[in-house]
Amino acid sequence: MNKTVIDSNKKSFEIGFSELIEYRGLLWMLAWRDIKVRYTQTYLGVIWAILTPIITLVILHFVFSKIAKVDTGEVPHILFTIAGISAWTYFSRLLSESGNAFISSQNMIQKIYFPKLVIPLSKAIVGLVDLAFTLLCLVALMFYYKVLPGQEIVVLPMFLFFAILAGIAIGLWVSALTIRYRDLRFLVPFLLRVGMFITPIAYPVSMVPEKFRLLYYVNPMAGVIEGFRWSILGTEMYWTGAYISFGVIILLFITALIYFKSVESVMADII
Repeated sequence: MNKTVIDSNKKSFEIGFSELIEYRGLLWMLAWRDIKVRYTQTYLGVIWAILTPIITLVILHFVFSKIAKVDTGEVPHILFTIAGISAWTYFSRLLSESGNAFISSQNMIQKIYFPKLVIPLSKAIVGLVDLAFTLLCLVALMFYYKVLPGQEIVVLPMFLFFAILAGIAIGLWVSALTIRYRDLRFLVPFLLRVGMFITPIAYPVSMVPEKFRLLYYVNPMAGVIEGFRWSILGTEMYWTGAYISFGVIILLFITALIYFKSVESVMADII
């Protein structure tokens, strides 16, 4: 029988990877539960996962291509946009669910011990399902427009990794802060709507004035989305800005872990 020892002297910044490995069964169980709830207990099931990015794509394509007349060069605007949506969909889904991650699991948190990091990580796994459906839509459009990826496609896993890391990092911040400040979960949807338009989803970063461009890449998803497009469609890539975004993501991830571990021990009392 396994014995769980709770050490009050455990350092706040110690992540506890061994515990995460030990509780990997719980991680997959929570992820599978959320997937079943989302896709098997609805009338349209997985169709929702496809309709959401398609509707977003149609709206952004109409606004930025037909009204704003954004020039995306040789790449059709609709392809340009869905490549950006693929990364943004994962990030926004994870962030939107982070606000209620611990509140919806409060009964389990108060009754049993387990590494609380399992809960936001399970949301990160579920988000990959939505990402897969969006990428399928992207592949279908690439076939339609007869666009093939170049050799840059081999770097796509790196940008996917940073998309996941960004979602987990900001998701951890939101989920941990929401425990103390419940109003934050109502603010997140508004911030995501604003973020969609200040992130280069349907327009190139070249439209941003050069004097503001480095500051623009403080937005962690700016470099990730540009990287997605560069690796899939071969569009222009501003590497200096991308490195800034990656640095911000790493900083957010490290500080999120530190703050999360600082509130984990009292989570059951204040939730």
